[in-house]
Amino acid sequence: MSPIDHQRLDRVVLEARKAGEDRQKGYRERALKIYPWLCGRCAREFSQSNLRELTVHHRDHNHDNNPPDGSNWELLCIYCHDNEHQKQIEADRGNIDSRSTYASSASHSPFAQLRSLLKPDKKD
Repeated sequence: MSPIDHQRLDRVVLEARKAGEDRQKGYRERALKIYPWLCGRCAREFSQSNLRELTVHHRDHNHDNNPPDGSNWELLCIYCHDNEHQKQIEADRGNIDSRSTYASSASHSPFAQLRSLLKPDKKD
């Protein structure tokens, strides 16, 4: 087994971090131009003074999927963004909260009888 080349490893990690930061800077700037400065979950509004607390969330969780129209992005405050990723972690572990968007579909249908109410009665 050959010894670890720590200088090379440090260089690779540094390059990967820089590439990630450059990529993030690009899509973040584009998202801030496309979307209004408010959180897509809690609707908190942001100004230039607190804009650093507004993050870009990738809907499909793929940070390399950055279409020019921004269709894979949504702006979330840091708290809602952390919560969104925590829900994904919990779902991956199989711990699904009943309030989560990852939970199975609802069993109750509030409009189940609506069709019968809208159909005219057939009285002969």
